Amino acid sequence: MKPRIHPVSRPVVFRDRSAGVAFLTRSTADADERVTWEDGRSYPVIDVETSSASHPFYTGTKQVLDTAGRIEQFNRRYAGQAPAVG
Repeated sequence: MKPRIHPVSRPVVFRDRSAGVAFLTRSTADADERVTWEDGRSYPVIDVETSSASHPFYTGTKQVLDTAGRIEQFNRRYAGQAPAVG
């Protein structure tokens, strides 16, 4: 790699406030706030809204849409109306 053209990669803690989970990983992101990790060292911390610990795709709490119920509701709502003519 060429020197001085790549961003510096450093250990950073990403903290998911909604799930109460923190991950120590390497990143080029930096932050002013710091936190003491389990190993006793101080690392920059970045708060995130969603991570694999809180995202419905990863946790399996994804909501299933009732498409048949939605179609029936649409048909009941618009059953008596004539279609629009172009």
